[in-house]
Amino acid sequence: MMIVSLIATILIAISTIVMILASILSKKSIIDREKSSPFECGFDPKSSSRLPFSLRFFLIAVIFLIFDVEIALLLPMVIILPFSNLMHWMLISVYFILILLIGLYHEWNQGALDWAN
Repeated sequence: MMIVSLIATILIAISTIVMILASILSKKSIIDREKSSPFECGFDPKSSSRLPFSLRFFLIAVIFLIFDVEIALLLPMVIILPFSNLMHWMLISVYFILILLIGLYHEWNQGALDWAN
């Protein structure tokens, strides 16, 4: 019983010493401020983080995602063509493509597809 309490006391002492050493050694100095600051894509991290974001880039990314999902939905339709009723398959395909074309026309009218001003 006495050996167990001695081992427990030694383990507690060792872990306490390791925690104290880690907290002392992990202190950052003011000299390392530039070294530890983040640097991403040439932007100065000391400036305002509220830089204007290009809405045009965001719209192009959303359009890409929409048409990426469109391809993922159209490919299985081609695979199930031999197993389905041709009239139903054609109606569903035309309806789906028509919705996508209307959306593309709307984006084109809003000017989201203009790359240059």
